[in-house]
Amino acid sequence: MITYIKGKLIEKTPTNAIIEANGIGYFLNISLNTFSKIPDKESVLLYTHLSIREDAHTLFGFISKLEREIFRLLTSVSGVGPSIARTMLSSMTSEQIQQAIATEDIPTIQSVKGIG
Repeated sequence: MITYIKGKLIEKTPTNAIIEANGIGYFLNISLNTFSKIPDKESVLLYTHLSIREDAHTLFGFISKLEREIFRLLTSVSGVGPSIARTMLSSMTSEQIQQAIATEDIPTIQSVKGIG
């Protein structure tokens, strides 16, 4: 598995980033939280998760190990795929998601597009 990618930031949009490492350009799907925290400098590091399905191999990038761990925990829940997990991480911080789950704050969780 690819744990992280460190390299030159080629491009970033609210939904993805392209990082060049050793001559290879990696396309990473990212959350709005990660987008807002990626520095506008040449060298960046994003933690990664590779999602493999029979019809697609998709690489996700995260600004922190905590955000990646929350993503993995969310996708382990039945009915929550990578797209919904990324939407949750775009709508709330990792800490807010942890708090909402720990306190069983159903209205907050249901406020995320695609859930509820």
